[in-house]
Amino acid sequence: MIKSYYITILLFLVTQLTYSQTIDKVTGQVQNEKKEPIIGATVILSKAKTNKLIKSTFTDVDGKFEFEKLKEDTCKITVSYIGMQPYVAENIILSASNSNVDLGIISLSEAIKNLQEVTVKAQKSFVEKKIDRVVINPDALIGNAGTTSLEILEKAPGVQVDVNGLITLKGKSGVVVFVDDKPTYLATADLAGYLRSLPAGSVESIEIMTNPPAKYDAAGNAGVINIKLKKNQVKGLNGGINLGYGQGRYARTNNSVNFNYRINKVNFFTNASVNQNNTYQDLTINRLYYTPEGAYSSAFSQNSYIKRQLGSNNLKLGLDYYVSKKSTLGLVLNGFYNPTFVPTTNKAQILNQNNQVVSIIEAFSPNDRKWKNGSVNLNYSLKIDSLGKELTTNFDVIQYSSTQDQQLTNTIFTPERVLVGQTVLGSSLPAEINIKTAKIDYVNPLKGGAKFETGIKTSFIKTDNTADFFDIINSQEVPNYEFSNRFKYNENINAAYVNYSKNWKRLSLQAGLRYENTSIKGNQLGNKMTKDSTFTRAYNSLFPTFYLQYQLDSTQTHQLGFSAGRRIDRPNYQDLNPFTYPLDRYTYYGGNPFLQPTYSYNLEVSHTYKNFLTTSLEYSISKNLIFETNEQRGTIYYSRPGNFGEFTSYGISVNGNFTINKWWTLQLYTELKNQGYNTKVYGQILDESRFYWYVGPTNQFKINKKLSAELAGNYQTRVLAGQFLTIPVWSMRAGISQKILKDKGTFRINVSDIFYTNQPGGDIRNIANAQANWLSYLDSRVVTFSFAYRFSKGKTLNARQSGGSESEKSRVKL
Repeated sequence: MIKSYYITILLFLVTQLTYSQTIDKVTGQVQNEKKEPIIGATVILSKAKTNKLIKSTFTDVDGKFEFEKLKEDTCKITVSYIGMQPYVAENIILSASNSNVDLGIISLSEAIKNLQEVTVKAQKSFVEKKIDRVVINPDALIGNAGTTSLEILEKAPGVQVDVNGLITLKGKSGVVVFVDDKPTYLATADLAGYLRSLPAGSVESIEIMTNPPAKYDAAGNAGVINIKLKKNQVKGLNGGINLGYGQGRYARTNNSVNFNYRINKVNFFTNASVNQNNTYQDLTINRLYYTPEGAYSSAFSQNSYIKRQLGSNNLKLGLDYYVSKKSTLGLVLNGFYNPTFVPTTNKAQILNQNNQVVSIIEAFSPNDRKWKNGSVNLNYSLKIDSLGKELTTNFDVIQYSSTQDQQLTNTIFTPERVLVGQTVLGSSLPAEINIKTAKIDYVNPLKGGAKFETGIKTSFIKTDNTADFFDIINSQEVPNYEFSNRFKYNENINAAYVNYSKNWKRLSLQAGLRYENTSIKGNQLGNKMTKDSTFTRAYNSLFPTFYLQYQLDSTQTHQLGFSAGRRIDRPNYQDLNPFTYPLDRYTYYGGNPFLQPTYSYNLEVSHTYKNFLTTSLEYSISKNLIFETNEQRGTIYYSRPGNFGEFTSYGISVNGNFTINKWWTLQLYTELKNQGYNTKVYGQILDESRFYWYVGPTNQFKINKKLSAELAGNYQTRVLAGQFLTIPVWSMRAGISQKILKDKGTFRINVSDIFYTNQPGGDIRNIANAQANWLSYLDSRVVTFSFAYRFSKGKTLNARQSGGSESEKSRVKL
């Protein structure tokens, strides 16, 4: 690894030395008719006689371009930009006597006759297919207005979010979520809470990668979901405001503002949001108990009403300093403060073998939690030459802290409501997580449409979780050492990768290899009832990736694709904590220090017809799949993560974007998959597979130039997920959108889950001497009113808002 650093530094120094040499140049500046610089215009330098490409580049933030290291020749330059008439400069003579050619100001005029056609072609569809990913464009759907990033994910093809916030991709768990190429470092409910705090109006696109390239961390056996936030592209002051109000059983708001300001060499950008999401879950759980001989013995039936008051306050500040035309230094500060209050009311009954109530338990558990985050990203990019060679570095320091106070009161009655007794268990659960990462990436375009990429990364993670439990007896706090715990965890991952890609006339190829070295250490500190325990682990892994894309004809009517790769899913930091704690009197949750990482192998073959209909055949096999396991010990129900021996998944998915007529378009996603498990769970054999079917159509209607509507829905059959078998669910949603204020503002009304049918439930099976089922009612039917307004004054600009950490955030459980 140290050698890799030396090689990178040597490359950097050699590059800088070459800049001091005297070389031939061709320069110029591109403007529009208003004499404003055009940023991102394509400039092509080619041979005058043969049109053979010599070099190409894009104009910078001032509309300028420059070619260097040229040989004597007679050339021509072509300048083009979307919506503009191209410009061609013929017979440019490069010689020793004419070594520096300045073309001066090149003015492009609008292509008025073709403007309507260009606008139609440039309009993004909801789903776009690329060689290594699927790109979702949220603004293409009306129903995304006034919602959150989590709700956008729920509508994305192949993505599902369960009641606990677990995100699955094409039926598989183990998804790593990024925001602006930076990991969230969160898992399950905490990740869901963070995504609820990101308004949909701030999302530019969502990249779904079931088999990510070698540049990305190998973590996440189901793949990577990268949420790209909107980046203002106008020089001067510009930005947007989003206001949203939703009403279900409880009210919720989503409000955000973002703006960008650039002057001279400095670009400043910020995003801020203040949100309040009030919701509920009405959960019913039934457990049936049997003797070892299989005779029914007793039952437990519980109803829980969980009200969630979720606040979120986010702030992002960024600064880019353009040191020169070729180098940029960036600083990004992120932070959030999310106070939550979750009171839970439980009412349970214990029944005997004759289904007679023998005991009633009522519990109340208020959970007051405050968690915050602060992070700093320092990044630097160097464009080594006009051919596209680039060196980037990223350094991240991230800290999470959380406080959580909870009090569980259990009151026991006879069937006649005579008080039997009461217990009160209090807890204080502070947590600290510190993450440091450093990353260097190098891109080197090669001749013939090829590109070579390489990079290195290191990350250090430290967590410290304390669980102080105490019984409240006669208004006095008495330490409860049975449940109290403190767990410390350290992790270091070092990685290096190479990636090669090449494009021919009809064939595109990409291949990569990533190496990762992982070292971990966990330490549970002892107390009066529990001894110290420590575990260490170290392992090395290689992760190859391979992609092919072939155009069967010159018109791009038929396109074939193939991808293959190996992935890893590491345990969440808290899942390795051996501590067990109560959720209620009869339900306990614990960690598992013996968890092994999951390794997955993924294959996909796809066919795309005319860029609007994609059919994919997929196969995946995972070893040591990390999944929730459930066990019954006496009257206590234990849930903890465990390793399933083998998990296989195969199936077919179809995604299409259809234009029915001028005013009606249909986006349709459907999949038919088989999922199978072959393992043992606490002595119970789980050897079962099952098909499921999912379909999700979205209809868009253009009523006139300013008014449009949307009608969408989804349906899913029963799904086998480890010990769980879910019930079928379906829902429908609708929305309408009106452009106002000279098209700078948009007002939308949306209704989700119109018929109130999106209520998850199912059976929990393969439990020794027991079986269980659950049904959950959610605050899913919500009417949302939203308003978005965009303002800008200035010149087009491409601002960078980058980060360098990769996957560690996805494994945090605060």
